[in-house]
Amino acid sequence: RAMKERLPKHIFDTLMASVEGGQKLDSTMADMVAAAMKEWALSKGATHWTHWFHPRTELTAEKHMAFIFRDENGMAIESFKGKELIQSEPDASSLPSGGIRSTFEARGYNAWDPSSPAFIMMSKKGGTLCIPSVFISYDGTPLDLKTPLLKAVDAVEVRALRLLKLFGNRGIKWAHVTVGAEQEYFLVDNSVAKDRPDIRYCGRTIIGSPPPKGQQMEDHYFGSIPPRVLSFMEDVERDLYRLGVVITTRHNEVAPGQFEFAPQFADANLACDQNQQIMDVMRKMARRHDFCLLLHEKPFAGLNGSGKHVNFSLVDSEGRNLLRPSTNQRKNIQFLTFLSAFLLGASKYSSLLRASIASPGNMHRLGGNEAPPAIMSAYLGTTLTNILEGVEKGLPEELPAQALLDLGMNKLPSIVAENSDRNRTAPLAFTGNKFEFRAPGAPQSIAGPLTMILAAWASGLETLGDLMEKKISAGGDIQEAALEAIKFAAGQSRHFRFEGNAYSPQWQKEARSRGLTMANTTTEALALLLLPENRELLSRLHILSDREITAYYEIRMEQYIKTVEIELGVLRSMVMEGVLPALSRQIILENSSYSALPEEVQRESLPWTAYILHLAQLKTSLLTATEKLDHFHEKLHCMEVEEMASAITGEGLSLYESTRQLCDTAETLVASDIWPYPKYTKLLTIS
Repeated sequence: RAMKERLPKHIFDTLMASVEGGQKLDSTMADMVAAAMKEWALSKGATHWTHWFHPRTELTAEKHMAFIFRDENGMAIESFKGKELIQSEPDASSLPSGGIRSTFEARGYNAWDPSSPAFIMMSKKGGTLCIPSVFISYDGTPLDLKTPLLKAVDAVEVRALRLLKLFGNRGIKWAHVTVGAEQEYFLVDNSVAKDRPDIRYCGRTIIGSPPPKGQQMEDHYFGSIPPRVLSFMEDVERDLYRLGVVITTRHNEVAPGQFEFAPQFADANLACDQNQQIMDVMRKMARRHDFCLLLHEKPFAGLNGSGKHVNFSLVDSEGRNLLRPSTNQRKNIQFLTFLSAFLLGASKYSSLLRASIASPGNMHRLGGNEAPPAIMSAYLGTTLTNILEGVEKGLPEELPAQALLDLGMNKLPSIVAENSDRNRTAPLAFTGNKFEFRAPGAPQSIAGPLTMILAAWASGLETLGDLMEKKISAGGDIQEAALEAIKFAAGQSRHFRFEGNAYSPQWQKEARSRGLTMANTTTEALALLLLPENRELLSRLHILSDREITAYYEIRMEQYIKTVEIELGVLRSMVMEGVLPALSRQIILENSSYSALPEEVQRESLPWTAYILHLAQLKTSLLTATEKLDHFHEKLHCMEVEEMASAITGEGLSLYESTRQLCDTAETLVASDIWPYPKYTKLLTIS
């Protein structure tokens, strides 16, 4: 709206054509757009501008440049030129590249992404005009998460439009991917959290005994929002609204201290930017309200972790949701085709979906009875499953329309919305008018998972489009062609669809027998990126080149290694600086109290002596555990990356679990006034 008010009509129309169709702006027009942006930003109190981008750290990055500079006469002038809007050159040497370039090759470029609106991030004494951008190396190789996402979005939208044209939708100009990402998070009193080194450095508790009352009573979910938290939520919503982000839902989540925001749907690229804005505003607002915001996938043992449910669909230029069932049978066949295309792609490239959500923290969350399992599968609900199974078995050639009604096609508009969202154990679920991917972790950028989802969907759309074109060119009508394509997809994706309890041990066995990908650890899951079929898909769709896939894998593996190394280091320091001294003080206290007893009372106090002995044995075990951690750390740095990751996943995590267990036992045996760290009971209570 601001650009429309400030730009001549022909310049604004050219800008919109650039946004919608990729048309380039010449230097004169770019100067005019930049001038309008500058005037708008200055009128809102901004003093600086930045190209705001998504390096492969899962966070955002920015370098602030002042609008004001001094001319040759020493006068202060305000300037922002078109060439500065379109491109800037930050130092790329210290951002992850996965070995694509050497450290001394520092050059990297930001290029303006006009499809995502610029926004102003306000601060106490001004504001910064943030220009969403891609980030590439000097030779054009992507170094960010946005560039592959834009390519994946384009791959789906081109193939979706092709399919719409096959169905006779001649007036449709485009099809856009729409996304809404639900954001779960924990809030902890900052006055309490600051005394926990693990929360400060790891974003989660790496030791801590579960409280007597956690989430067993199921009384927190959708409960009354605490006034202090509600005040935080309202301030977050206000600041986000100023950025153009509309929050539609807020509520308590399952665990104590856990909450959720859900925004309005937006185009995929914009939704990705908005999710980063949501997390950024939440972090800043939490500090203002004296909260510590935890976005880790599993901040507290024994309680639900936090995820990011990525909801996605396709909308055409006439505003129709292509994944919404209709009262019109022809439209329902179109709906089933788009649905089947996704199932076909997701079933074929389920390993890519699994790899996309692999992270150090998500390994602790996935597979528990709180989040989807690490095995990828899709849930559709009884109605849709019956329809697909019926189409797969075959329809009578002479009465296809009546046969479709018999399968329940006439019930789709009323039934699907009612019964398609009951299985909360599935990683992927159809929820009435969209798919929901429940496996991404709370701190993760949605760009990575969404890129892989869209790559799989594009593959399915391409395959079904080819099948339909072949059938039509052989003389078949569109309904016959579509039903044949749906039948093919239903058969190919049968093993991927599961209507049961994905938490059950039986599903593990059944999934293995179905040939589904099994990858329980982060290292196993990341290795799936390098499978030949996944490399071929991403290269064929021009989303990531073979070299870029390897770099992406190496960056994620390096992040995994560094994260676990930091956690093991923090664990060791907490044991040495806090747990062991606390045990010593408790032993001295108990021993002196016991020694003060009369001899005849001591003879009757055997449990007391056993307790003191238990404390001493616990301290000895922890000293042994820290020695093992030290030895492991020494040998770790003599290894190559692959060997290091394998050692961390095996020996490293095993050492962590055994050491944590000893610490958690010690916590239950040491007096509260002696224990050095705030306990779960205090952390989970918001004052």
